[in-house]
Amino acid sequence: MIRRLARALPGKRSVATSLNTRVLPYLQAAPLALILVVFLLLPMCALVVVSFFDYDSVQIIPAFEFTNYTDVLWSAVTWETYLNTLRYTVIVWAVTTVLGFIVAYVLAFEIRSRVTQMVLFLVCTVPFLTSNIIRMISWIPFLGREGLLNTALLRLGLIHQPLAFLLFSDFAVVLAYTHLYTLFMVTPVFNTMMRIDRRLIEAALDGGAGWWRIMTNVIIPLSRSGIAIGSIFVVTLVMGDFATVRLMSGGQSASVGLMISNQISSLQYPAACANAVVLLAVVLIMVAAILRIVDIRKEL
Repeated sequence: MIRRLARALPGKRSVATSLNTRVLPYLQAAPLALILVVFLLLPMCALVVVSFFDYDSVQIIPAFEFTNYTDVLWSAVTWETYLNTLRYTVIVWAVTTVLGFIVAYVLAFEIRSRVTQMVLFLVCTVPFLTSNIIRMISWIPFLGREGLLNTALLRLGLIHQPLAFLLFSDFAVVLAYTHLYTLFMVTPVFNTMMRIDRRLIEAALDGGAGWWRIMTNVIIPLSRSGIAIGSIFVVTLVMGDFATVRLMSGGQSASVGLMISNQISSLQYPAACANAVVLLAVVLIMVAAILRIVDIRKEL
């Protein structure tokens, strides 16, 4: 009897071990999955459902209509707003990519001391100790017609009248976006550059490669994953932002996020939900295009 139990126990242990191996990953992922379902999946489902509702000036009417989507897709104003938002996104992405790459390169390759690297990187994060609204408002006394920049240029004799385009314009919007989101490009690019094997650069130097060839053939290709991650951050943040356009353009420009905010303020929740669904689809297409160009999973 004892021998039979002894022979049976190893089999039961192996079955229990196999069962634990299969079930344990699901148990470990269950808390995160629950959070995603409650705070992401359910709100998204509610957003999609309400986007098909009807509404009037005082109430939301449960229905199943495509009126909100036809208003979004066939409105010339909506198309112009989406194109304006895409224009902001492309310009800000290009500027933040160049600035973020330069800052990350200096931190990763020009600064030799790790302590200095970390200190300078932390200096880049200091503006994030204040809110986005305060940082945007701080540009107004600097860029205004009687602001610090125009006053300095007038006293130096470089201009004869204040520059009107500095504030409440597309320039101000792009400048504010660049100020707000450049760090989202610096961080992943810097992290990727720090993991580049320095022996590759030494080998390229020994092979007679110049700075430009090392940059284009070694550093940039090995930094693609960081650039892709930073691009996803910048694109999603700019596409969904509304406060920056409202404050820095002085109401002279529009964006999709601002349009949705105005619809919510007017209690047009179904129309706002339809716009949000379309915006989400556009952002997902842009993110998929980035991931199509750079396979982050293989690069990391």
